[in-house]
Amino acid sequence: MELGKIQSLKVDRKKDFGVYLTDGNGEDVLLPMKEVPEGCEVGSEIEVFVYRDSKDRLIATTRRPKILVGEVGRLQVKSTTGIGAFLDIGLERDVLLPFKETVNKVKEGDEILVYLYVDKSNRLAASAKVYSHLSPNSPYKKDDEVVGTVFEIKKMGIFVAVDDKYNGMIPPNESFEDIKIGDRLDMRVIRVREDGKLDLSPRKKAYRQLLTDADVLYNIIENRGGSLGFDESVSPDRIKAELKLSKNAFKRAVGHLLKEGRIEITDGDIRIKQ
Repeated sequence: MELGKIQSLKVDRKKDFGVYLTDGNGEDVLLPMKEVPEGCEVGSEIEVFVYRDSKDRLIATTRRPKILVGEVGRLQVKSTTGIGAFLDIGLERDVLLPFKETVNKVKEGDEILVYLYVDKSNRLAASAKVYSHLSPNSPYKKDDEVVGTVFEIKKMGIFVAVDDKYNGMIPPNESFEDIKIGDRLDMRVIRVREDGKLDLSPRKKAYRQLLTDADVLYNIIENRGGSLGFDESVSPDRIKAELKLSKNAFKRAVGHLLKEGRIEITDGDIRIKQ
C-alpha cells in the first residue's frame, strides 16, 4: 500500500461507517461511507488515494489530490505556524511544508511550487526545494515560447520550473524586471544547454521587443510630464533601476522613437516632441 499514490485496492469487508480495502498483502485501509461508490461489494476494486487523517491513521479517498508523491506542483498556503506552513492539497487534511524545506518566507494565500514526499515519520510533506526534482529533458528548442514558475533567485540567475516540471534559468543579463519567487512568467528559450537545461529570457525576440520597449519608454516619459530627465549618456545602472531596461535596449527604443518623430533629445534630456 503506497502512501500518497493513486492505487487500485480490493474491498475486503463492509461496515456501517465504510469499507475496508486491502492491497492483498494483509494491510488494509478504511474508505469512509460517504466516498464508497454505489454498487460496491466485497471483492470490488476501487481506485483510491491513501494518506493520513488528523489522528494519523491511514485513510483512503476517491478524490484526487492536487499532486501525488513524487510530483511537483503549485499549492496554496492555508496557514503558517511555528513548525512551517500548511498547504492545501485538495483533501480534508492539509500537508505540512516544514521550515527546513522552505526557500523563502511564505504567508497565507501564497501559491508556491513544491515537491510532495513521504517524510521519515511516514507522513506526507512538501518541499519548496524542487531543483533536483525537475527534469532536464524538455521537448523545447531555441526560440520556443514557454511558461514557468520562479522557485529560487540567486546571483547566478533566476531559477524557473518550465511547465512546473523542466529545469530552466534566466541569466542575470536577461532580467531587467522585478521578479519574485512564485511569479508565473511567459518566456522565450534562448539556449538549450548540453545537459538539457533551458536558458530563458522574459524578453521577446529583438524585433518584437523593440516595439514593446519603445512603447514602455514613451509611456514613462508621458507620465513624467513629457520629460524623461536624462539622455543616452546616463549610466546603465540608472537605466535599469528606473526603466527596467538594459542600456542597449534603451538606446534601441530611443532610436526607434526618434525615427518615428515622437521624441527629441535636447539639453541632456529626452522629451516628447510637440
